[in-house]
Amino acid sequence: MKIKLPRFDLTYPRLGLAAWRNRLVFHGVFLLLALATVALAVTLLREEKQRAYQRYAEGFGRSLATLGAKLRHPTGQLALLNPAQDEARGATPLLLPFAAIDFDDPQKARSAVEMAGCARQYANGASLCLAVGSNAYAGGFVYAVGALGAGPLVARERGRLELGGVDRARVRLAYRGEVQQWLAPFEAMAPEGFAQRGRLTGFATAADDLLAHGTRPDRDFRGWLWREGPCLGGGSDPATCARRTMFSLRLPVAALRDALMRGGQVVWPPPDLALMALRITLVDAAGRTRFDSAAEAPQAPLTLQGLVAELQGGEVLRIERDGRLVAALRGEAEPEGLPSPWLTRLIARLPLRTELPPRLVAHDAVDTPLGRYELTLSGDPRSVDQALSAVATRVSWLVGGMLLAIFLAWLVIALGLMRRIARLTRRAAAVSYNIQPERLDAQSIQRLGELDVTDLRGRDELGILAGTIADLLARAKLALRREQLRAEHERDMWHAVGHEIMSPLQALLALHADADAPSRRYLLRMQQAVRVLYGTASPSEALASAQLAPTRLDLVAFVAELARNAAYAGIDDVVLAPGPEGPVFVHADAYSLEDVVTHVLANADRHRAPGSPITLRVARDGAGTELRIHNRGAPIRADMLERIFDYGVSGDAAPDAAASGGVASSEHRGQGLFVARSYLAKMDGRIAAVNADGGVSFVISLTPS
Repeated sequence: MKIKLPRFDLTYPRLGLAAWRNRLVFHGVFLLLALATVALAVTLLREEKQRAYQRYAEGFGRSLATLGAKLRHPTGQLALLNPAQDEARGATPLLLPFAAIDFDDPQKARSAVEMAGCARQYANGASLCLAVGSNAYAGGFVYAVGALGAGPLVARERGRLELGGVDRARVRLAYRGEVQQWLAPFEAMAPEGFAQRGRLTGFATAADDLLAHGTRPDRDFRGWLWREGPCLGGGSDPATCARRTMFSLRLPVAALRDALMRGGQVVWPPPDLALMALRITLVDAAGRTRFDSAAEAPQAPLTLQGLVAELQGGEVLRIERDGRLVAALRGEAEPEGLPSPWLTRLIARLPLRTELPPRLVAHDAVDTPLGRYELTLSGDPRSVDQALSAVATRVSWLVGGMLLAIFLAWLVIALGLMRRIARLTRRAAAVSYNIQPERLDAQSIQRLGELDVTDLRGRDELGILAGTIADLLARAKLALRREQLRAEHERDMWHAVGHEIMSPLQALLALHADADAPSRRYLLRMQQAVRVLYGTASPSEALASAQLAPTRLDLVAFVAELARNAAYAGIDDVVLAPGPEGPVFVHADAYSLEDVVTHVLANADRHRAPGSPITLRVARDGAGTELRIHNRGAPIRADMLERIFDYGVSGDAAPDAAASGGVASSEHRGQGLFVARSYLAKMDGRIAAVNADGGVSFVISLTPS
């Protein structure tokens, strides 16, 4: 919302730098506070970058050692030996890091599977490991070791061809255009409590539940089935509850055996091992499927791609064997938050106390049954900037909040307080400037109350102060207006008094029409004084505007006549001292000069010693002429010799410094000597007071004519 400021007719002064000092300090403090906040954040960010780079450099070698340890473990070797395994292809055999699985012993078979980590996990808790040994001359077998939860098993009786009520396994293997199928019924051994153990005797047939008469088992197909352990899933009936069931199969692969029988250089593992399709299904006595390896996509064991999670952003792990690249794994940055591009650029430009090489490289090796794998880990320390930027992005909200709080505080104080103070100060300065004595006039007094603070009033401290100042100025304006009215009334009164005095003077002048009569001369002086003093607003203005008519005047004769007539004015013992022979002509107005001498004589009469005369002396001073009026008495203080000629300063205060400081008393208004100096200035003359000859002399200098 825009505030419409009032317009003033006051003249605004040009304020100096001192008037803006507090505002400059205020703005500077807030600016420094904001800069300090930003500098603190950048400094902390730089320190954190230094520590992050150091941690990365120190942990880089340990990262490769950790990866090497994982790859030396059988599960890691399984990933190395099967770099191209396709998780989406389902049940395909993996190359084991050892020659074979001891499938006849359940404990050894389980340990081998768990150690190698070759088991694929299914959603229903079942698992299956399909693998071939690392030794090409182990016979060309595929090992299948699985586990699931199953209820009581129904075994096949010897010689029984109908398998509809028997637990059995179906196996289908397709490889290099050949399809092999087996039907393996469960044949139990002597039971041990609730534990069941027995063989899975494999018959090479495509039938589902019926064996042909005279069919003999495949001697190369070997299988075992074990059901033992506690009840699973909280089963309460020991006779019917599901227990942990494990099966172990050794499947002969005709294509592999044929390749081995042909002799020559055998390539192991077969390059097309991943194309082998194998499906194993377990069916219970009721014909329900207990387990199907193709029923759903299982969770694959560890692959090389699983190591990507161990790499940081920007790191690359190269795995080579015999100079041939096996895999190149690139770490992906996974910051906890979204990094800011501008923060990333800022972090990249922050200097480090200890510089690191642009690229870190570390080497290691892993030995497997198929040979040695060379590991090369390379990393860019600058990749730390992304992770650090993500953290800094979250912290930047706090820094931004602090800067916002500083800005809001500055805004509230600057607009809500400092700006209002500046307005009030500027307007008050304008009022003070316009009411200075040298600029004070009627128009300035009229504008005194124009300090409009409507937009600054309020209930806060500044609003109360602004309102108080405005009220005080309004009262001052009212008081000045009253003084103006009083002065106008007084001027009108003086005009009326002057009018009343002029009428009898005109009558007296008519009665004393003789121009040579002494009384007429004094009546004319009185008429001039009334015109001067009662015709304008104040004595000082009247004297300043009075019009004189200087003529050629004989000063000697003029002073002699004043000395003779002084008694008529109430001043006795006025003596004319001997002076120049003959007339001394000066340029002066007779009536005005008589007023000047009369005022000086009256002042000398008040301050002369009792019984002492007042001496008048005319003398020539170089090219000029002077009249000295001397009286014996107390001297005038040195600091008052000039001030006694000012309006309102009485000569009565001159002898005594403690009397009134030279201020006119009620009896003597301090006007006579001011009138004398004013009249003499209009006649190109001057007057001065000096302490001399045991008293005071007033020296009146006039221009010769």
